[in-house]
Amino acid sequence: MKAASVLDYRILARRRLPHFLFEYFDGGSYAQVTLKRSTADLEAVALRQRVLVDISKLDLSTSLFGQALSMPISLGPIGLAGIAARRGEIQAARAAHAAGLNFCLSTVGVCGLREVATSVKKPIWFQLYMIKDRGFMRSLLAEAKELGVSALFFTVDMPVPGTRYRDIHSGLAGAPGFLGDMRRTWQALCRPRWAWDVGINGRPHSLGNVARVLGSNSGLEDFFAWMRNNFDGSVSWRDLDFIRETWNGPLIIKGILDPEDARSAASLGADGIVVSNHGGRQLDGVSSTARALPAIADAVGDKLTVLADGGVRSGLDVVRMLALGAKGVLLGRAWAFALAAGGEAGVAHVLSLIQAEIKVAMALTGITNIQAITKDILDLSQDRKYPANQ
Repeated sequence: MKAASVLDYRILARRRLPHFLFEYFDGGSYAQVTLKRSTADLEAVALRQRVLVDISKLDLSTSLFGQALSMPISLGPIGLAGIAARRGEIQAARAAHAAGLNFCLSTVGVCGLREVATSVKKPIWFQLYMIKDRGFMRSLLAEAKELGVSALFFTVDMPVPGTRYRDIHSGLAGAPGFLGDMRRTWQALCRPRWAWDVGINGRPHSLGNVARVLGSNSGLEDFFAWMRNNFDGSVSWRDLDFIRETWNGPLIIKGILDPEDARSAASLGADGIVVSNHGGRQLDGVSSTARALPAIADAVGDKLTVLADGGVRSGLDVVRMLALGAKGVLLGRAWAFALAAGGEAGVAHVLSLIQAEIKVAMALTGITNIQAITKDILDLSQDRKYPANQ
């Protein structure tokens, strides 16, 4: 099967990955209501088709946090991405930078900051979770600064991990000990290409950034137990001061769904926010990004840079997000599926597909540059339940 879309890569990823890993990347929390809304609400955003406009020259370039990008997307942070393919975060970062984009490494990535940052020629972004050990946090922030990380994404919507039934059913979580290990091993053996490429040759499988905290307890069940016990439920807006003690670069708050929280981020000096529901993996039943984005962009879009993620499965979806008020889009599952199916080449291919889809959407809405994509290209005459006509 030759992939022609992100959804094709999802099918290929399902064939390639062990069952427990596909369920992890693909799934949401509880009944997955928010996960379903994220794609459905974005698909419902109608655009105005315009004709007889000179679209012979299309400019997709933009700039985010002082860095020039070939188009208004980057690869967002995904935990455990490094076991989707051999040393997966390195492959994804290389594909992103080759395409003139950026890559954001998760705190709980398999590959560590130093390994990823030294594998590419341009600075990467880094996503930060706040954990209880503040000494460790200071050392991690200092390392990011030393390695030239150009922007810090502070994820705030995960003081506790959401309950993900699919991870429990698949054996990824809630299956400690010998039986859990055997179940996952059997699933891995059912995918021999992955087992050889990643399971055997992709070692070490420790979480590079937090391995020093986990120590010898490096199994999957140890990781999930560590998250439950070490993510800091006391974290508040005051912790921005703590971060700024060590970090003086661009600071972006990721996980905003409410205009009041967006205003708080702006008033406290954040450089940007990411409107996000964590891929539908945290509080099920909350708004999709597409519904939350317009009001947030109206509230703070003139004060800081508004980015968005969630439900983006095509270049057309990227244009929809921009029309709803975002200045840039972070890809999540789109690049994870491509990485799992085809490694660095798969990520590079899916980025080229999305670029081509953005160009088509721009051409058929009569837009020749990214800065001109505004709410004016939304078709409000359609009887659709999406944010712009509420």
